[in-house]
Amino acid sequence: MKKQGKLIVFSAPSGSGKTTIVHYLLSKPELDLDFSISATSRAPRGHEKHGEDYYFMSLKEFKQHIKNDDFLEWEEVYRDNFYGTLKAEVERIWEMGKHVVFDIDVVGGLDIKQIYPEQTLAVFVKPPSIEELKIRLKKRKTETDDKINMRVAKASIELATAPQFDHIIVNNELSEALEEAYDLVKEFIEK
Repeated sequence: MKKQGKLIVFSAPSGSGKTTIVHYLLSKPELDLDFSISATSRAPRGHEKHGEDYYFMSLKEFKQHIKNDDFLEWEEVYRDNFYGTLKAEVERIWEMGKHVVFDIDVVGGLDIKQIYPEQTLAVFVKPPSIEELKIRLKKRKTETDDKINMRVAKASIELATAPQFDHIIVNNELSEALEEAYDLVKEFIEK
């Protein structure tokens, strides 16, 4: 794999605001970013589109990609719900001469940082509290209460990994979190 651009990883518990931050950064052409579309074995939620939000695959397809060593990183996040970054996706973005931005699970984010320690900025987006996280997840109206409770339980474990990241953004006030993320990424890209 070519080592051209930089890799900017945003990881966080579901509902912390990392996707909103990533979309904001992608809207800034001066950053020269492109989004790494993750692969997943889960079904699409809401208005998600294949090849835009995720590469949706069957469990069998996903496992075949694992066997073929097609992933830069992958993880079984929930039972039979796999997520991963295809090596070809990063190569596609580097071929365009852009930097790669990721919106991924904490384990995947730390895996990428370990593979490319000098090229990667790993940012953890932290919710102001677990209670606020639960409120945000309920407001989405995309999942059952059981799924929300599962995500909240997982969030406690994910929050413990925050110190392993290069930087932590506490998303209490969105406008401040967006500005902080922009400044961090701009500085990293320019060095």
